Amino acid sequence: MISKPRPGSKTIGALAYLYGPGKANEHTDPHIVASWDGFTPDPGRDPGVTLTQLRDALDLHVVQYGKSVKQHVYHRPVRADPGDRILSDEEWGEIARRLVAAAGIAPAGDPDGCRWIAVRHADDHIHILATTVRADLTQANLWKDQYRVEDELTKIEHQYGLRSLADTRTREYRAAIPKRPTGAELRKAERLGLGEPQRVSLRNAVRQALAGAADEQEFIARLAAQGVLFDVRRAPSGDATGYKFALPGDVGGSGPLWFSGGKLAADLSRGRILARFAAGIDRPEHHSPQSRPASGRRQASSTVDRALTTLTDTDSGDDGRAAATISGAVEVLDALAATSTTLTRKESLQAARALERTGIAHTRAARSDLRAMRSAARAILQDGSATGGGEEGAAAATILSSLLLLAILIAKWHAARGHEHQADAARAAAQHLRTAYARHAAAPLAILDAEGRRLAQPVQDQQAETVRRALPADQATRLLAEDGWTALAATLAEAEAAGHDPEALLAQASSRRELATADSATAVLTWRIRRDAGLPPAAAKRNARAGAARARTATTDRSRPTTTVPAVQDQPVASPILRPRR
Repeated sequence: MISKPRPGSKTIGALAYLYGPGKANEHTDPHIVASWDGFTPDPGRDPGVTLTQLRDALDLHVVQYGKSVKQHVYHRPVRADPGDRILSDEEWGEIARRLVAAAGIAPAGDPDGCRWIAVRHADDHIHILATTVRADLTQANLWKDQYRVEDELTKIEHQYGLRSLADTRTREYRAAIPKRPTGAELRKAERLGLGEPQRVSLRNAVRQALAGAADEQEFIARLAAQGVLFDVRRAPSGDATGYKFALPGDVGGSGPLWFSGGKLAADLSRGRILARFAAGIDRPEHHSPQSRPASGRRQASSTVDRALTTLTDTDSGDDGRAAATISGAVEVLDALAATSTTLTRKESLQAARALERTGIAHTRAARSDLRAMRSAARAILQDGSATGGGEEGAAAATILSSLLLLAILIAKWHAARGHEHQADAARAAAQHLRTAYARHAAAPLAILDAEGRRLAQPVQDQQAETVRRALPADQATRLLAEDGWTALAATLAEAEAAGHDPEALLAQASSRRELATADSATAVLTWRIRRDAGLPPAAAKRNARAGAARARTATTDRSRPTTTVPAVQDQPVASPILRPRR
């Protein structure tokens, strides 16, 4: 369950909302499920009761107090998780009584507690509404009420068999996740016909400008290229205290609507961004113009494969390396989304946004790991946008395969620590990456599968023996039983024909991490071996084979003797040229 108080100063306004239709007509059958005395008049059940009468009952002690009370309204929504069962009115009523006691509104056994009601107008939540002056005309002690309520919610979840959200109540979780759009921002986006709130669009733009940027100057230049407004917040002394960003079309009464970096996401504060720059960055290798996008993706996939080891041991206490890997993976995905075709751009961007919800707060990222991942993002960006076909499509499948494994490992790493929401976010990222991977990998894997099936049986047997020599027996058995085995066999045979040692390549590819987590171990090994051995994409091999076949046919046709039928003058030839049978 989630709950957060909303202080206010108008009891009648809060009641009008609770008993009204809602901002999108979402309120149905509003009625009281619990109250301070159990006999409170309910406008939702008694047509003779007005909101004014209910307001006067709730405000009685506030009026008797005799002096102004700032924000005397205590409004606390309490919402169940979407996967939870529907609770009865009686259950919601008991939950409300426990929460007002925990908050300090109406402590158990205290006859002088504040007046309060709990209104239900939907299956999955209630609203607790109270006034904060007690019957003894003192103000309720609400200091740190949120912590007490959250402790009680954890107990309620356990006792009622509801999904536990205890991991979302930690300071670390709150500090790590990006800030959600407010209700007003969501309604504004809907009113303007935008696909997403402008806070989200701005955060995406800032992240893409940051991905692989070497320093502040480059970061600012990238923001300007995207049309993002940028400024530095300064103290009266003139010292820089933070960054702020705005979209040019997002304006209010006094100009652009600025967001500080920390209001977009905790890791987009000025201090956290400068820490990324301080980690340094490696300049990518220069590649030929024809192969640059593919080369950048292959280089990045190697880095991601090496980073997998930082998360393989779920019992490891090295949170710094994990934090660097996760933060860097988001940058790699942002770089990939910025340079991908429409085939996978959306999925890559959604995977990045899901993965940013798995970050680790209050932990100093390991500089060397962060440098490696940020350098991988830079390699993708520096080598330009991909077209998606041929060599670039195979390279995209390779990097997506590596990122998919990384997302799965991030989910396992968080789950082992009881961070269920971060684990769920990583699983969501993995699903987006599966979709993107399938779009790039299906065609080249089908070609390699056909190549493998055409191998002579002795060659297939030879490559199977290579697998048995290079890998442990149980792992080899699983690989040889997978559907993708023929594509791997074709790759091993091709590598051997190119002068490589297939056994050494296979051992190297499998040693980077265990493969039990992979959706298809043979596919992962296929991409790694092709990358490590520098093998051409499957489509290129198929096209070369087709071209050679056409050349052979043309040569054969030219070598065949032909006889012609001499044309009779002024008479058209009615039949084609004939070739003798062979």
